[in-house]
Amino acid sequence: MKADIHPEYREVVFHDVTSDFKFLTRSTLAATAKESVKWEDGNEYPLVKIEISSASHPFYTGKHKIVDTSGRIDKFQRRYAR
Repeated sequence: MKADIHPEYREVVFHDVTSDFKFLTRSTLAATAKESVKWEDGNEYPLVKIEISSASHPFYTGKHKIVDTSGRIDKFQRRYAR
């Protein structure tokens, strides 16, 4: 394996802002995280905020919920209005 060509792979806390659910896993997104959070084990980890996870996705929750954070529905309706 070549040295210094792979991204850093380490532990990161993902925070689902929709349902306020947090989970610790490993990811390469640690380098892009701007915030950090103290986890249950007392260690500090990079924090990545996401909009949808298994705690808020309709497939896993069984509840249908419309998540429109960037106005995509309104943009679609304006574009195809007749």
